[in-house]
Amino acid sequence: MNKLNHIAFIMDGNGRWGKNKNKGRNYGHLKGVETVKRIVGSSIKLKIPFITFFVFSSENWKRPKTEIKFLFKLIKNYFHKEIDNVTKQGIKINILGEMSELPSGLKKTLVKCENLTKKNKNINVNLAINYGAKNEIITAVKKSKKISLKNLEKNLYTKNMPDPEILIRTGGNQRLSNFMLWQLAYTELFFLKKLWPDLKSIDLKNIIKKFKRIKRNYGGI
Repeated sequence: MNKLNHIAFIMDGNGRWGKNKNKGRNYGHLKGVETVKRIVGSSIKLKIPFITFFVFSSENWKRPKTEIKFLFKLIKNYFHKEIDNVTKQGIKINILGEMSELPSGLKKTLVKCENLTKKNKNINVNLAINYGAKNEIITAVKKSKKISLKNLEKNLYTKNMPDPEILIRTGGNQRLSNFMLWQLAYTELFFLKKLWPDLKSIDLKNIIKKFKRIKRNYGGI
């Protein structure tokens, strides 16, 4: 049976979900946070050590400024309200991405969350914010004095973490969108038509069941 240490999520479809409900894209983002909480809770129960959410890509700066502002405010307000609950659940928060380019208030909040939760051990929750895999790889290469697999991996955002065994992307699109290109080399990919706010815990459990039955050869037979 395949061992499961890490699941990555591309949370696609929040905006479309909100528009489908005639309440706008930002409403979809708001409901998407509830799905994140649901998936984190389920992952804790399932004893999955690492999960990673693709929150905001380095390409998402192309979106309307009002939507970006709402997203950043949503993240900031969530942690202001929920940091005690996050800590009580034993959740360790890790930020993957270029935080230097984020608004100072949001950056301060995220750094505080990392510091307050760094000793928590129930689950590692990685939030990829202002993240782009190509930039991550280029930065890792620049930091590596001698180019090798081990040296490069030591300089990725995910150093000391296992690569994801599963990637789940909602929203119907079947692409990686510059997300964890290095780490997903041998990951099992699951693309769902469901939009992110509609993802349920049972969907996660069903995907894990399918994963456990997959024969993983890593180039062998």
